Amino acid sequence: MGFLARAVAEQKSGGVYERWLQLLSQGAKSKAGPSVTLQSAFRVSAAFACMRAISTQGCAQVPFKLMQDYVQDGLPRKRTARDHAIYDLVTAKPNGWQTSFEFKETLTLHASLGNAYAFKNIFRGKLLELILLDPGRVKPVQNEDWSITYKVTGKDGTSKEFSQDLIWHVRGPSWDGFMGLDTLNVAREALGLSIALEESHASLHANGVRPSGVYSVEGSLDTEQQKKLVGWLKQEAAAGVGTPMVLDRGAKWLSQAMTGVDAQHKETRDMQVEEVCRFFGILPVVIGYSGGKANTYASSEVMFDAHKVLGLNPWFERIQDSANINLLTDKERREGYYFKFFANGLLRASAKDRAEYYAKSLGSGGSPAWHTQDEIRAFEDQDPMGGDAAKLPPLINKPSTPPPTP
Repeated sequence: MGFLARAVAEQKSGGVYERWLQLLSQGAKSKAGPSVTLQSAFRVSAAFACMRAISTQGCAQVPFKLMQDYVQDGLPRKRTARDHAIYDLVTAKPNGWQTSFEFKETLTLHASLGNAYAFKNIFRGKLLELILLDPGRVKPVQNEDWSITYKVTGKDGTSKEFSQDLIWHVRGPSWDGFMGLDTLNVAREALGLSIALEESHASLHANGVRPSGVYSVEGSLDTEQQKKLVGWLKQEAAAGVGTPMVLDRGAKWLSQAMTGVDAQHKETRDMQVEEVCRFFGILPVVIGYSGGKANTYASSEVMFDAHKVLGLNPWFERIQDSANINLLTDKERREGYYFKFFANGLLRASAKDRAEYYAKSLGSGGSPAWHTQDEIRAFEDQDPMGGDAAKLPPLINKPSTPPPTP
């Protein structure tokens, strides 16, 4: 069953909110055996690395600013809207205990698993703070008029309903349009097999990579002798891994299980890394898995560029668009205000490559300049110089070569 078909089937079997409660409590049992809970999913290194690539190493570290488009002297321009009341809220201090980085990190971490919610504390029409909510404590309900009501359960067990204008809801990929699909439930089998493989391999190493087997003796044993033999075997095992066994009565030890090599643990676990990455939309190389192939500098650079385009840009667009309609009024959007992630820092090149780019942008080679010296100094976090440095260099026209004299 494909990703979409499985997602639709899960959607029909129950609500996302109910499955979240299940994941938080007893978990959802996978075909591989282990139950997949929120905490056990975090212990799957590939899953946690994918979540971290989207949140900590992705959206959280990229500047998220409020911008404005405007017209000056007949030309369209852009500016950072530092004078707007919301600017400081999203770039520095969303609430009384979190930084902007921490807020974006947690918001995106929640959204990568399906849904993220933030309460908008509004007083006298002014947005004062954004408070992240535990997704497991929020139950969205779509009403007959298509509006959404959010039922939030507090830590003391009491519940309160909020209208959609008080909740900023960031959805992951969605089927019904108002709730993001539960990633952990959709990827349950992949995560369950990853957990089972890790437990199996850990158990194998706990026994010194010595699988269990059969202790065979000549003749029959009565009940009392069996009990004594079982107790002795447990005592030998407790004595330490690798301790030699002294066998009598013609006893033999017959191994009955596969070793890690026989079971192809590494190959299967490698395959599960790729499978988990597919569910999160992250290239395996981004989380440190190269498939046994040595990456060159050039190939790594291409891979990380692809990660930004395929893995992070969709999240940038998702959060930007959601913030535009949830944090800005219709009037503010008409006035040109919008939110934007500035992801150019993720593509920061070496000093040599930057020098070549800056030289061309200043008009090196006779091409028209498109940057001023002060703009380039701003890229390098340096103070502007003003004067001619704030102006575009003049276009230098090269004299044409005179025709050869006959």
